[in-house]
Amino acid sequence: TDRDLLSHKLRTGEESEAVVASGSLDSDWARLPQELLLHIFQYLPLLDRAYASQVCRRWNQAFHMPELWRCFEFELNQPASSYLKATHPDLIKQIIKRHSNHLQYVSFKVDSSTESAEAACDILSQLVNCSLKTLGLISTARPSFMEVPKSHFISALTVVFVNSKSLSSLKIDDTPVDDPSLKVLVANNSDTLKLLKMSSCPHVSPAGILCVADQCHGLRELALNYHLLSDELLLALSSEKHVHLEHLRIDVVSENPGQHFHTIKKSSWDAMVRHSPKFNLVMYFFLYEDEFGPFFNEEIPVTHLYFGRSVSKEVLGRVGLHCPRLVELVVCANGLRPLDEELIRIAKHCTQLSAIGLGECEVSCSAFVEFVKMCGRRLSQLSIMEEVLIPDHKYSLDEIHWEVSKHLGRVWFPDMMPTW
Repeated sequence: TDRDLLSHKLRTGEESEAVVASGSLDSDWARLPQELLLHIFQYLPLLDRAYASQVCRRWNQAFHMPELWRCFEFELNQPASSYLKATHPDLIKQIIKRHSNHLQYVSFKVDSSTESAEAACDILSQLVNCSLKTLGLISTARPSFMEVPKSHFISALTVVFVNSKSLSSLKIDDTPVDDPSLKVLVANNSDTLKLLKMSSCPHVSPAGILCVADQCHGLRELALNYHLLSDELLLALSSEKHVHLEHLRIDVVSENPGQHFHTIKKSSWDAMVRHSPKFNLVMYFFLYEDEFGPFFNEEIPVTHLYFGRSVSKEVLGRVGLHCPRLVELVVCANGLRPLDEELIRIAKHCTQLSAIGLGECEVSCSAFVEFVKMCGRRLSQLSIMEEVLIPDHKYSLDEIHWEVSKHLGRVWFPDMMPTW
């Protein structure tokens, strides 16, 4: 591509040598309008930008234009334990020295090592002159931020919370953030915070989340663990003076077999729907089969539902009866008992369903065709593993894709690999 060719020439010096040889450096490349030079630099990877900055003084000045440093991802990896590329330490020092006040949209991507997470905290603690709008802390493998001393992490995060007066998006999943630090966040960014993702944060209590809900009236997207969800929180989010959530994501995760889960009242969910009738409720379940007792016994306004572990026929039957707002359903595993009745029930009662994915489970070809026929062309995404479909007296595997395609109004084949 043109971008790759330009990057290659800048790295090798081929382009600049050709221009110098032709005697046109002063009249062409060195005199590009600044806005055009900025536009070109924005398309270049960071390393290529650094090479380009060595071509001439003007390109070096362009390399340091504030517009190029508003969005930056720090990649922190230990060479001995990671194959991922890392942001060079010298560049990090230069960013902190010359561009920290330009940073607005920042993320940290760290590997599984504690050293990388500690390095991220060290950088955060030095961002005293910046006012971030977005911050994301991403662990690419195991949650390495949890291995950092809590006091070190909280101190570094507090620096950002205090100095960033317009933080709108915060993604801090799998971190030791706690209630006092959330209070600092709210005290300095309550008018601007719109997105908060903090699943698997064991030091946060329901009271800490309530503090956020009570103060951040612009909140539009919230992601947290089920143990932080409560009737009080839903009622707070449903108050007339309060936020109008667009997305609420809940991760329901079992740490140990047999774990007990509390029940959310139907009246609390009803209040949420009345207040924000178009909000999406996304739920990820990673439970053992005997832990689903508190769920789907009454109507729940879930729109996107994902089962990451095996789920029983009984639970899927309850989903069909009590999830009328369901838009997307993914079942990664079920077992060897056919889900014919459950799938038909879902098609009948979940009239907004438009996407479904089925993995390690079984459905007869006849029941599957009937399901597709009932849902019709509103099924925009149909991802079904081939081994899920069991041939019967009516359809073989060779025949079923024609019948399903007819009802969908487009060509369809079973998947060989899961796409969700």
